[in-house]
Amino acid sequence: MAQTHHTIDYIELAAPDLGAARDFYSAAFGWEFNDYGGEYAGIRAPGGEGEVGGLNPEGQPGPGGALVLLYSDDLDSTVTRVREAGGTIAREPYEFPGGRRFYFRDPAGNELGVWSTA
Repeated sequence: MAQTHHTIDYIELAAPDLGAARDFYSAAFGWEFNDYGGEYAGIRAPGGEGEVGGLNPEGQPGPGGALVLLYSDDLDSTVTRVREAGGTIAREPYEFPGGRRFYFRDPAGNELGVWSTA
């Protein structure tokens, strides 16, 4: 996976309970991980080549940091998957210029958003 100058290259999420974080993101979004001996989990890039981020058990989770936005082809289905995986909806889906979005907190307390054009 080649890096591109001045683009977002990697997102790291705080994950004090690394196993719980892996389980949540796998169940909610189908993410796969590279394991680094229980010390860190790299988030595999779509297609499996390279990484786009990681789960760091030494980080401090919570809202107020950079907002990571994920894209969804079916926002309502993603809301359901987040809930079923153990996430909390911080702001229900709402319309904004360009589509709809919602915010959720993962089991560690990190707040992320998901958006869709529909």
